[in-house]
Amino acid sequence: MIPDTLRCLYLHGFRSGPSSTKAQQTLSWFAQHDVAQNIHIPQLSADPTEAMDQAQFLYEQMVDEVGTENCFIIGSSLGGYYASYLVERFGGRAVLINPAVRPYELLQDYLGELENFYNGEKFTVTQEYLGALKAMDTPLLHQPEHHLLLVQTHDETLDAMEAISKYRNSPCIIEYGGDHSYVDYPKRLPSILNFATQPYLVAQRQEQ
Repeated sequence: MIPDTLRCLYLHGFRSGPSSTKAQQTLSWFAQHDVAQNIHIPQLSADPTEAMDQAQFLYEQMVDEVGTENCFIIGSSLGGYYASYLVERFGGRAVLINPAVRPYELLQDYLGELENFYNGEKFTVTQEYLGALKAMDTPLLHQPEHHLLLVQTHDETLDAMEAISKYRNSPCIIEYGGDHSYVDYPKRLPSILNFATQPYLVAQRQEQ
């Protein structure tokens, strides 16, 4: 059973959207537990700064409503990169599904005009775009225990070892095989719920 007090923000990946398979599977899971109203799956802007503004606005609303101990973010691919930034900054928990670790490097190969796979929105990846992504990097996690990594080693888009290295001090579920879409994602939803509802620990932040 999903507690009625639990709130989830689902952040899709690069060139994706709320109608993606994992987003809809997550929504269906909440609906099966009669709490579909407790999950938010926004269509994020293709622009990183605007996307973060959207996600932060929704997440802060959730935190104000029920507190950080009852909030978590599921982020897929680039959405995982955004999720870590938000949780490190505002608290709560992040579930990272084949997350991007340094998208500002990966997307150097995608400079130019692109199109969202789901809604047809056209946008342009520029050096400024990559710079905005880099500004959201979280190379040092102050709360690694608040990040759950779900990674499949045969991800054809991202290097799984980068995520495994970054989140080595976090709880991890590492599967041999699979692909970037995360094969058999629904079977991990009970583990996600267990992580999202475990006793909340507030890590001691160190001064930089």
